[in-house]
Amino acid sequence: MVRTNWKVFEEDYWAINTTLQELLKNSNATSVLLLDKTGQLISSVGEQPQFDMYSFASLCAADFEANAQLAKLIGEKDFSTLYHQGSNESMYLARVAQDIILVILFDKKTTLGLVRLRTKKAVDGLSAVINRLYDKLEYENEEYSESNFDEEFAAEAEMEIDSLFSD
Repeated sequence: MVRTNWKVFEEDYWAINTTLQELLKNSNATSVLLLDKTGQLISSVGEQPQFDMYSFASLCAADFEANAQLAKLIGEKDFSTLYHQGSNESMYLARVAQDIILVILFDKKTTLGLVRLRTKKAVDGLSAVINRLYDKLEYENEEYSESNFDEEFAAEAEMEIDSLFSD
């Protein structure tokens, strides 16, 4: 299930941002972004890029999805990481958890090997946080649906609908 409206609890916010800050520092990257597969920016740390981050996040999500389709064509389930190398700037994308993508922007001051190594640890930590967050949100959604839509409400709604369409 793709979440389009994120609700992040304070403890999860700090866990996510601490992990992103550590990745930024330990990989010597310039920026780190966390987004969902719809392109919604969840969090970012580091230097503010000189372009529209929201458009960039959408394009990254589309890039990841396009590559997932390419993977299927060649018989792979998906590609868990992508790498784009430029003459001065590069980017590394990694799947974190279901529908979550980590984007690391870096320049010549660091190496792909260091970014990959540090990203592996960050992905493990972020996956745990995101999965706990999914569990919390599932619990909240169940609680909401049980408390607000009981049997009496359903029966009354059904009667009202029937009265609207009766002859």
